[in-house]
Order: sequence, then C-alpha cells, then structure tokens
Amino acid sequence: MKDKLNNINLDEYKPLRDVVFETLKEAILTGKFEPKERLMEIKLADQLGVSRTPVREAIRKLELEGLVIMEPRKGAYVSDISFKDIIDTLEVREALETFAVKLAIEKNTVEELSEIETLNKSFKKSYVNKDIEKMVEFDTKFHSEILKLSDNSKLISFMEELNEIMQRFRLIFFNETYNPERIDEEHQEVMKALKNKDVEKAQEAMRQHLCTLREDIKKVYNKK
Repeated sequence: MKDKLNNINLDEYKPLRDVVFETLKEAILTGKFEPKERLMEIKLADQLGVSRTPVREAIRKLELEGLVIMEPRKGAYVSDISFKDIIDTLEVREALETFAVKLAIEKNTVEELSEIETLNKSFKKSYVNKDIEKMVEFDTKFHSEILKLSDNSKLISFMEELNEIMQRFRLIFFNETYNPERIDEEHQEVMKALKNKDVEKAQEAMRQHLCTLREDIKKVYNKK
C-alpha cells in the first residue's frame, strides 16, 4: 500500500480516534483506498503519525458502517460495491430527487437559482479542463443545492447517506463513460423547468437525467 495519507492535525479539537476515523472514511469515499484494498494498521498509523490504537478503533467503526470488512487471519479490507448496490441506490435517488424538485416548486423556493447556475458553470469549466475530481465535486454540489430547495430536512438527510455510496463509484464512472456535454444539457433542462415552476417537466427532466446515469453505469458493468 503506497502512502496515500498525510499526518493528521493533532491540534484538532475532536478526539484523536474521531479525527482518524473521519480521515480514513474520507479516503475510502474519495477513492484513495480502492474496494478490496487491504488496510494495515501499522502502515496507516505511520502515515497518519499516530499510534495503532486510534487506527484500530477507526477501522472497527468503519466496519460498523459497512465501509470495511474484517476477515479472520486476513485483516481489514475496504468493502466492495456490488452492481446491485449501485442500481438500488440510483433507484432510490431518482425517487427522492424527483420529489425534491416537486417540493421546491410547491414551496416556492426556486426564486433564486443563481447558486445552482454558478455550480453548473463551474462544472462546465471543469470538464473543459478535463479535471475529473472537480467535475465530480461540482456535479455533487449541483444536486445538493437542488435538494436544499426542497426545504425538507429528512429528505436531505436520506440523500446524504446515499451520497456516501454514490461518492465511492462516481470517480470510476466519470473516468469510464461520462458524457459531460450531455449532463450539462440535462442540468440545463432541470433548471429551466424549475425557473418556469413546471412540476411535471421538472420531475421528468430530473428523472431522465438520473435514468441516463443508471443506463450508462449498466453499460460499464456489462463490459466487465
């Protein structure tokens, strides 16, 4: 395992075990550690500049969250994401995000879309520069801002949990089959419908956008 982590800030206000946990979790969610990659306590402790105890505690907590698998005599591994996990997640995401645009229009929270438009412009700039990580970042923020318009804390909370799963395969997907020009066009359709306060068109635009994503991912896995 190559060095993928830096020494953590020991001046953090949070307990050390929490800082180590959050650092490792972020590394898994952002793809620094790949599915099925072994996590060795000694190596991780050395990279982070801490003892093995907080690393061991963090790995156990990651196991409880389903991000790590512990196997007898083999140690800890980053959990894999199955094709079914991804499709199931996208199906739920479609239901929640189409509902989110409906709520946004009904609650009249779509008067100001400048932040969403700015994020999509940043997304376009990222794909022009071929910056995959930034593309993922701004696409994620684009959808998060739309969810905020729903003004429904439970809906937003559910999506935050799903986004942890989404984040793990987004970088891989963007690298393999992503069509940024088409995604930009689909983003534009969603924003247009929101501006016009057309519930039916907004839901259909969001549904089509996420359906395209699901079908493209199916193509990727069918090739493997």
